Amino acid sequence: MRRTSFQAMGCPIAGALEYVGDWWTLLIVRDALDGFTRFDEFERNLGIAPTMLTKRLRTLVESGLLERRRYSQSPPRYEYLITDMGRDLSPVLIGLYVWGRKHAGTDTPSVVLTDRDTGAEIVPGLVDQQSGRPLSALNLSFLAGPGADQPMRERLDPELRAARNHEK
Repeated sequence: MRRTSFQAMGCPIAGALEYVGDWWTLLIVRDALDGFTRFDEFERNLGIAPTMLTKRLRTLVESGLLERRRYSQSPPRYEYLITDMGRDLSPVLIGLYVWGRKHAGTDTPSVVLTDRDTGAEIVPGLVDQQSGRPLSALNLSFLAGPGADQPMRERLDPELRAARNHEK
């Protein structure tokens, strides 16, 4: 089955899915952020088929999320190191962690997010860096930015959206 490209949508969320739209991607990045670097570590931790892991690692290297580096000449062996671009996915993974704890977890969590220095549990949340206000779906909206094309402007125009909703 051929995957649809979201690149032409002009939306940052759709553009991000070009990099992380496969479920193995975020799990591999999660493990790389946890310090795993070797093929056999990823394979063992994820229970992923070697052919699928090879394909996903290649894609992650090509997209710039991981760097492939040889660590053994004979036989040739490689490790996969997280890049700055890959590290920038940390807030996405933390957001999924929070959502998963709330909606897909159990009363007794198997994973707890902690401060690396103190060991104290962290309760993450999104805040506006300018105002310090917590963000939620209740107090934010997406509006067309300066680079939006006409279809995007029409899709995100609050007056047009209200008019369309009123017609229904």
